[in-house]
Amino acid sequence: MDTRSLAVSMNTNFTSFDLSRRLSPLRSTNKLAHRSTARASASISTPNSGNAITSPEAISVKPVYVPTPPNRELRTPHSGYHFDGTARKFFEGWYFRVSIPEKRESFCFMYSVENPAFRKRLSPLEVGLYGPRFTGVGAQILGANDKYLCQYTEESHNFWGDRHELVLGNTFSAVPGARSPDKEVPPEEFNRRVSEGFQATPIWHQGHICDDGRTDYAETVKSARWEYSTRPVYGWGDVGAKQKSTAGWPAAFPVFEPHWQICMAGGLSTGWIEWGDERFEFRDAPSYSEKNWGGGFPRKWFWVQCNVFEGAKGEVALTAAGGLRQLPGLTETFENAALVCVHYDGKLYEFVPWNGVVSWEMSPWGYWYMTAENETHMVELEARTNEAGTPLRAPTSEAGLATACRDSCYGELKLQIWERKYDGSKGKVVMEAKSSMAAVEIGGGPWFGTWKGDTSNTPELLKRSLQVPLDLESVFGLVPFFKPPGL
Repeated sequence: MDTRSLAVSMNTNFTSFDLSRRLSPLRSTNKLAHRSTARASASISTPNSGNAITSPEAISVKPVYVPTPPNRELRTPHSGYHFDGTARKFFEGWYFRVSIPEKRESFCFMYSVENPAFRKRLSPLEVGLYGPRFTGVGAQILGANDKYLCQYTEESHNFWGDRHELVLGNTFSAVPGARSPDKEVPPEEFNRRVSEGFQATPIWHQGHICDDGRTDYAETVKSARWEYSTRPVYGWGDVGAKQKSTAGWPAAFPVFEPHWQICMAGGLSTGWIEWGDERFEFRDAPSYSEKNWGGGFPRKWFWVQCNVFEGAKGEVALTAAGGLRQLPGLTETFENAALVCVHYDGKLYEFVPWNGVVSWEMSPWGYWYMTAENETHMVELEARTNEAGTPLRAPTSEAGLATACRDSCYGELKLQIWERKYDGSKGKVVMEAKSSMAAVEIGGGPWFGTWKGDTSNTPELLKRSLQVPLDLESVFGLVPFFKPPGL
């Protein structure tokens, strides 16, 4: 099945527009009127002129590399690479986002590895033994003006990931005579050894990839190159407290897949990105990272993420998502899963199925609405976009790395949190903010129309088990030999 037919079969909202046409141009991009975090500086230059074209004062940014420290602050569970070495169907994907408020532009870097037990396309004998599998490593970027870039290889022998830390990389093409890295290396060494590829850590990200000619349905750039450092502000939990597993302790085991972990809900990044014939430089730009892994993606899903807000004091980070995922068992039984989580003023406001109810109303494209409550607070978010969005690829069991979702980074978002009164009504406003830079996504399918749902039918046994405060990192710390990969 090719990527076009997969897009139609998995997500019927793709049929409403022609995948081969160019996307609509970007609307005028004004700066945010107010931003109370450390202010980001940014400039854009072209290789021909070398002069800033939108900022009155050109800047030159040189990010500073620091090796990933052991036992770093704000490290979350499941930061590491989860592949266990077996031949079961498996993928792992990583997502890094940098937002530049002054330009109202974002860059989203997406990496994936599929069935790494097989380092290249399966032989007929392997297909007979294990069934059909898709293999390889993909690197995608959704960048300025919703333009797109993808580089992919069916081979994964040059991919590497740390077992317990957010450190990974891949070499698509090595410098002639050089050997591909198999671990984190200083940026100068990376540039001497890697012609096309990437490496990412919690505090450093660099790479160079080129369009592989596979994309004829979106406006692309020929290549991208980047280097930036990051100072994490939020992991996943209250600042100063032990960081949490986004999906609870069951994420340590291969059930309820796919699993999901926000590795850094909010950070500040400094560096540069060369995007086609433009160069973007930035200081203290809001950034974000997450990952997922398992046997396959949900049947259908939605997602909203934002780190750039007006109207709130201090750093604010929103992640909200939901989907229809298969429960373990012999029959095809699916459940609604969703969450809304906000980091604000050093605290995580967590709305998840095991501490309350999450509800949503999602259109096939253009409108996202969610409400949720727990014992102490209530939250509401509404996002809209008039942009066409860009089809992105995801690791699928049906067709490998194929178009399966649509994204835009120009969502108009309103977010509100209240204290919850004893009678269940809204109390004091905790925070109210808005943004014109929300990342929004619709994926999978079929989407025949508006999807209204909630998590009220979450099995009681599952809710009670997730409420048990198991600290598996500490448990496995006593017997490290049995510690699962990734944890």
